[in-house]
Formats: sequence, structure tokens, C-alpha cells
Amino acid sequence: MDENTVAVKVEEISPVKKKLLFDVPWEDVKRERDTIYRNFSRTAKIKGFRKGKIPRKILELHYKKHAEEETVSSLVSRLYWDALKEHDIRAISQPEIEQQGIEEEKDFSFSATVEVEPQIDPQGYLDMTLSKEEQTVTEDEVDGRLEDIRKMFGTLEEVTEDREIRKGDFVTIDFEGFIDGQNPEEMKRNDYFLEIGSNTMVPGFEDQLLGEKVGTIKEIKIIFPENYQINSNVAGKDATFNVTIKNLKEKKLPELDENFVKNFDKYESLDDLKEDVRKSLFEDHKRKTEADMSKKIMDKLLEMNDFDAPSSYVERQIFFMMMEARKRLITTGMDPAMIDQVSASWHDKYKDEATRIVKSSLLLKSIAQKESIDVTDEEFEERLREIARQYSQDYEKIKDSFNEDMKENVRNDILNKKVFDFIESKASVSIIEKEKTSPEEAN
Repeated sequence: MDENTVAVKVEEISPVKKKLLFDVPWEDVKRERDTIYRNFSRTAKIKGFRKGKIPRKILELHYKKHAEEETVSSLVSRLYWDALKEHDIRAISQPEIEQQGIEEEKDFSFSATVEVEPQIDPQGYLDMTLSKEEQTVTEDEVDGRLEDIRKMFGTLEEVTEDREIRKGDFVTIDFEGFIDGQNPEEMKRNDYFLEIGSNTMVPGFEDQLLGEKVGTIKEIKIIFPENYQINSNVAGKDATFNVTIKNLKEKKLPELDENFVKNFDKYESLDDLKEDVRKSLFEDHKRKTEADMSKKIMDKLLEMNDFDAPSSYVERQIFFMMMEARKRLITTGMDPAMIDQVSASWHDKYKDEATRIVKSSLLLKSIAQKESIDVTDEEFEERLREIARQYSQDYEKIKDSFNEDMKENVRNDILNKKVFDFIESKASVSIIEKEKTSPEEAN
């Protein structure tokens, strides 16, 4: 086929969508169809004829529809990819093909609509005015983290005294809920183990158990939140639960002394543990400060750069977010069938955030290209080593377990951080005093 005889026109539907229109001369269509029939002749099995010797009219009688479909498929595929290369179009979605099939003695026309990444000339990323919190660790924060570590080594013991339920207690309960006069199966549980104050249940449920005792049958009335994600059918509705309190346990914590340090091989004294806690908190603050700074930068960038996000990228991000949400709910013990029922409403819920993520990624990518910022092999290898150390895994095993998508995600993370660091290095940054943290907040 002489490709020069095929007319190709490119229309820009939007900054992220292009439409390619093809007009293929009848002679080229006929030539392609003849090739298809010759191939059929070599492989077709028709009673009374030898392979390769079947007359064209007989082939058309048996294979006309199939041959024309093959002809269209072959033409569309080859011409589409050739046009992308010729016009330097980088499609990011599967093409939407429109065609009416082959008509005898007529040119064949079809169109292919594809999404492309928007062309972005990033603005406003230089000379920003930014602020970030100072890096300090308070004694209250150290005490709070040490208390968390103590809780990890606490033991649950049954409460033998006749006392009321307090925050932090663990109770075993039976409950059944009623809503709109119905008693749905998903609102019933036996021997449910609950930490009071963990906010595991619907807001208001756990608070109404405070002050009660083992053996009590308590009627609890709550209102499901308007944005209740687990089951949108009950969102905003009143419900009543009958709760039987069957057992009460409390967590006994060890003393924070030199004997407690013996639980750890890496510390020789309580001071060593406290120093490590302080370093850990400092690293946590550093990561949080970096995350806050990145968000501030991204907010400013998105405000100053308005462009469309390709819908195929947004849909892909929404799908990823929905799958992650589903995994999280499964780990809580929620019935997968119920998750499938309620997940239909998640698509619209995640759309805005997914759009922001896509636009942020494209914007950072455009800045990296403009400023010639890239990721070296050495930086990539070092990040993989960090991941291996983080999960106490062998580096080579981690490296071999990463597929191409995972490696690309690692490279993107490194690239994004380098772009944020570059923007911050060019900005005017003021350090603000860290807000005071109360002992309760530290805990």
C-alpha cells in the first residue's frame, strides 16, 4: 500500500483529545482485501476443494463477512499506528474507532479519537513565598511516644472488681441494631470485642457504654453520619441498638524503668530508648514538614496553572483508590459482598481527589522537563536499598520482586521529591514557631 495515497487529517477536539480522520482509496482497500482472501485460501477447509485451490467466489460465499472484518481491522490498525508516529501523537488511551465498513468501489473512511497528555508550560514555580514549621521535639511528645510503646507491651487482664466501664477498657458485647423498623443481619454481632475510645463503631456508640457495668443490657440510640461510607443506604438515619455487656478487660502497663528496656536488644539503658524515640520523632516531624511544604507548593502551582486532566488518567486513579479502599475494608473483616454493594457510590466521591492527583503529577512532570530534572540510576538503586532496609529484606530480592509499574512508581516518587526540593531551593522560606502540643495530644 502506498501510504502517501491515504489522506489523514488531525482535529484537536480539546487540549487532551485528538481525532484522526482517515480516507483510504478503494484501490488500497481492494488490495488489502485480496491479500486477506489469499491467506484464507491457504488455510481454509471447504469440502471438495484442496487448500490453496479454492476459487475466490467460493471463498466469498463462505468467508465474505469475516474477510471484510479482517480487512477493516488490518487497515485500521496499521494506518492508525503509522499516523501516530508520523504526526508525533503520544496517545494515552485506547482509540475510539468509528467506521461504517467496506462498500464496493468506494473509498473507506474511519476515525480514531484518542486522549493525549496536555502541553503544559508551567508557571509560578520560581520565587515562591513559603513558610514551614521549625524542627523541634518536645518532652511531651517524647513522653507520649514512650506511653505508646508501653501500651504495646501491655497485657489484657479481666476486671474482677465491680466497677464501671472507662475509656481505654476492652469489652465483649452482643448487639443488634434496628433501623426503619428493620433488623438487618449486618447490624448484628455476637461476642464482639471492642476497645472503648477506639472510635471503631459509629460516632456516639462507644460513649454510651461509658459508666455501664458487665451484665447490663443497654439501649443505644445513634444517628449514622451523612457521609457514612460503609453503607450509604443508612447514611443520615436514626438507629437503635440493644447491647449486652458480657465481659470487661483492662490493659495493664509495665513500669517504664531499666527492667522495661530489657525487652529490647538494641538499648542498654532507658536513656538510650528515650534518645532513639527523640530521633524517631524528629524524623516523623521532618517527613510531616516536607509533606506540608509539598502540599503548600502544590496548592500554589495548581492555582496558577489551569489545564484539563485526561479522563483516562483520572479513571485509572479512581480505580486505584477504590481498590485500596476495598482492601482496607476487607482487613476490618467487612463482608466483601457488602463492600461491592456500597462501592458503587465511591466513584464520584473520589473523582475530585483523583483529578487533583493526576493534574499534580502532570504539572510536576512538566517542571522536571523544563528544568532538566531527572532520576539517575544511582538514585533509583539507593531508594530500592532504603525500601529493603525499611522492610528488613534482602536488596536483590526486593529488586527482583518489583515489576515495571512498581519501578516506575519509585522513579516518579524520587522525581517528584527532587522537583519539590528544587522549587523550595528557589523560594523565599520563613521558619515559623512550632505550635505547642498538650500532653493529651502528644499521647
